Amino acid sequence: MGGRHLMVDLDSLGRNDSWDTVTAAVAGFGVSGFAAADNLLFLGATVIALDENPAGKEEKADLLRTLGADIRLGPGATATLPDGVDVLVTSPGWRPDAPLLAQARERGVPIWGEVELAWRLRDPDHPAPWLAVTGTNGKTTTVQMLDSILRAAGLRSVAVGNVGLPIVEAVMDPEPYDVLAVELSSFQLHYTDSMSAHAAVVLNLAEDHLDWYTGPTAMADYAADKGRAYEHVQRACIYNVADPATEELVREADVVEGARAIGFTLGMPAVGQVGIVEDLLVDRAFIEQRESSAAELCRIGDLASPAPHFVANALAAAALARAHGVDQAAVRDGLRAFRPDGHRIAHVAEHAQVTWIDDSKATNPHAALSSLQAFEPVVWVAGGLAKGARFEDLVSRVRERLRGVVLMGADRNVIADALARHAPDVPVIDITDGETGAEEDPMDRAVVASAGLAQPGDTVLLAPGCASMDMFANYGERGDRFAAAVQRWIARQT
Repeated sequence: MGGRHLMVDLDSLGRNDSWDTVTAAVAGFGVSGFAAADNLLFLGATVIALDENPAGKEEKADLLRTLGADIRLGPGATATLPDGVDVLVTSPGWRPDAPLLAQARERGVPIWGEVELAWRLRDPDHPAPWLAVTGTNGKTTTVQMLDSILRAAGLRSVAVGNVGLPIVEAVMDPEPYDVLAVELSSFQLHYTDSMSAHAAVVLNLAEDHLDWYTGPTAMADYAADKGRAYEHVQRACIYNVADPATEELVREADVVEGARAIGFTLGMPAVGQVGIVEDLLVDRAFIEQRESSAAELCRIGDLASPAPHFVANALAAAALARAHGVDQAAVRDGLRAFRPDGHRIAHVAEHAQVTWIDDSKATNPHAALSSLQAFEPVVWVAGGLAKGARFEDLVSRVRERLRGVVLMGADRNVIADALARHAPDVPVIDITDGETGAEEDPMDRAVVASAGLAQPGDTVLLAPGCASMDMFANYGERGDRFAAAVQRWIARQT
């Protein structure tokens, strides 16, 4: 069945070729799936789009049907790989053991992610370099910082990938970009083989998505996928000096001859690194006099936040930009202009000498740890879907900072158990059990509980360490609900 794909030489096809002999199945009809299907149709391919969940996708499905696509939405749509498929383009959330992907492997059908497709569809006459960012935490902030720097340098840049514009749309834009700031998740990298980034960074490595990566090798498999960002790098592999696992991924990578390993550090940089000297971000990697001096990039005070993880992201973005040849002034101007998206260490309010901070985007323990280390003392609001993660290390490292903890969500007991073992003296309130009063909204209960624990000079920090979908549509709604509950509570006090 379906042997037709053996007759198609996919590796010979690019954006200027006709794809009319290719039948492509697209698994998942979300943002990246639609972009892949749309552009494959434009190239002349026969496209079959498959998705079990039709909600909110009908309009786009009708559009692509008009253009000739075969759109199959609804229960059972992804149970069987159609016959005659030459390539399967999968959305990043699909696990490798999904039946559709397993059938593709059994038949010898190549499996590409959107990143792989996009790399193959770059304009050969104007192949905009890719500056790639991955890691457990800080990807979006770093990519957006990088985009701000590139624009300050006068380059036509755009943030793409796991944030912003789908990469396929960016590479197929008839007006070519000068450079792409590419955010890549481990899921996207899993299905990527050909990419050769100009420069790449793995910001950090910590347990995450252990509901997707399973078994005794889960963490190693997750790290290996992150390390794919370094494969075939042309100029610079940027690593985190404080996270030796990222440097090890650089050592293991097969890079283009001449590519350099460049560290970023919150300490004094060695030769070949960017880092901090007093209150300055400095470069000892991309200047000729690096053996004896360092070039000033900007001041910590130029950044939107002095939080250590925010400064580290700025250093990583600066290193990528410098690897691309951006001058010091543009790095400074781009970092000065950058302001983070909402729900990332966002100041909500200050009342009665207590500061309220929304970091709802801290959706795993590593991100929560970064937030907690930026404040002291802290009333920590946490909980949600833990995705298989553990909290023992986090609690051990921040217990001296904790005034108290307010827990909510499906996996709150995972955090409660870690607190009981490693911080037994820290007060813990489980608002899901309704201990704090009659308010119906759980965020109102969380805010009331937090206010009861906080003392003047404290910070109440929503840094859940967990995903949000057990109680909220997404981390944005969770943060919005927290901010609204804080404002309601303050209004009642005045």
